[in-house]
Amino acid sequence: MKAKSDLGVILVTGASGGIGEAICRLLVNKGHRVIASARSLAKLENLADELGDALLPMALDVTDADAVANLVAALPQGFNEIDVLINNAGHDTGGRRRFDEGSAEQWCDIVETNVQGMIRVTHALIGGMLQRGRGHVINLGSIAGLKPYATGTAYVTSKYAVHGFSETLRLDYAGQGIRVTEIMPGLVRSGFARQRLGDAEQAREFYASFDASLQPEDVAATVAFALAQPLRVEVAQLVVLPV
Repeated sequence: MKAKSDLGVILVTGASGGIGEAICRLLVNKGHRVIASARSLAKLENLADELGDALLPMALDVTDADAVANLVAALPQGFNEIDVLINNAGHDTGGRRRFDEGSAEQWCDIVETNVQGMIRVTHALIGGMLQRGRGHVINLGSIAGLKPYATGTAYVTSKYAVHGFSETLRLDYAGQGIRVTEIMPGLVRSGFARQRLGDAEQAREFYASFDASLQPEDVAATVAFALAQPLRVEVAQLVVLPV
């Protein structure tokens, strides 16, 4: 099994809350060096104050092509060789509405972040992984990428794309020392519903309408599991459901 000190630097996108924050906290506590990236630097700095020097906060908007292309050059020594990428950034702002009830711009913005942002960041880092002959890309998908639901047209589309991207990326780099894992959670109780619906009370009612839900820490544990496997093992997919 790969030792912690050999795992290299881990970059987590969308790390300012919810699943991304839980992933950062767990991996730092396991002894790894983590770059926590998100658009909101203030929240990341609070996390860095809590977790110490092993966590580097980094402002990064995955929809900003220039910023993503230059992210490695902007990193300090000791954090600029990224061996693990966890593509977690995503949103569904304005979701849970019928397709015609939202604007084309709203729906395209979801795809821009959830899909194109993932592609940009992966492309920015994959060359370094190839040069070093090692790497692990973990994409946060969703069970929405396996089974669609009404009022989720753009979000479901984005998660089907995450699924296809993960499957094909794994084929591209088979035998190159780069592993690709897709984590596909069911309902996770976090700030995501409030972001999606724009109202705290509606978010509470949304979660209350389900019998059970996951916590962000549950998803973080599945990420840690995939990373901890021996190099001969590639966890292709993990579907994680609440019970």
